[in-house]
Amino acid sequence: MPRRAVVFLGPSLSWAEAQAVVAAEYRPPAKRGDVLAAADEGAEVIALIDGVFFQDCSVGHREILAVLNRGVTVVGASSMGALRAAELDSFGMIGVGEIYRRYRSGEIEADDEVALTFDPLYYRPLSEPLITIRVNIARAVTEGALSDEEAETIITLARELYFPGRTWENIVAAAGDRLGSGVASRLQVFLAKGCTDPKREDAILALIRVRDLIQKESADRSA
Repeated sequence: MPRRAVVFLGPSLSWAEAQAVVAAEYRPPAKRGDVLAAADEGAEVIALIDGVFFQDCSVGHREILAVLNRGVTVVGASSMGALRAAELDSFGMIGVGEIYRRYRSGEIEADDEVALTFDPLYYRPLSEPLITIRVNIARAVTEGALSDEEAETIITLARELYFPGRTWENIVAAAGDRLGSGVASRLQVFLAKGCTDPKREDAILALIRVRDLIQKESADRSA
């Protein structure tokens, strides 16, 4: 039998898209106790992608360590998973993706880099995580829409907003107030072309890792 996989996923990627990558049991963003409960119920691979930050108690380090000590494989990426993997990879948690790499290197540190608000029914994001703002503002510099100095100011403005208020609309308005309408207009034009979504990209990478783990286990058992 294939290894039983449980994935905690919410606003980073839709469950329909996730199922197209790997057939697994999908559960809402994890809160304290959920990872341990999944292991108690027989999960052999757990992917922690999304988790709650402020709505409830978040997934704790000891909880993940306890699961790892049972021999359960735990993969982390994208959001809460990337943060916990950067803290616990030396204990066996598998970190995947660019956001994990940035946490691991110390390039980013704060929890609110990946925090956002979302629709609790459909998990639709209602704000932008700071890491997404960083990635896209950096792209705007590369593509010539913003100068380095303008980008630095816009990131500062975004950090000053409480995370539920980090929407592109609010960021463009703040940029206009601080830097002038010309900068705001250039930013709007850039955003209209479409934004990169690093949390989505990393969630897909985590699911591919889960799929590979399942396939390897199946191959090993068939050999």
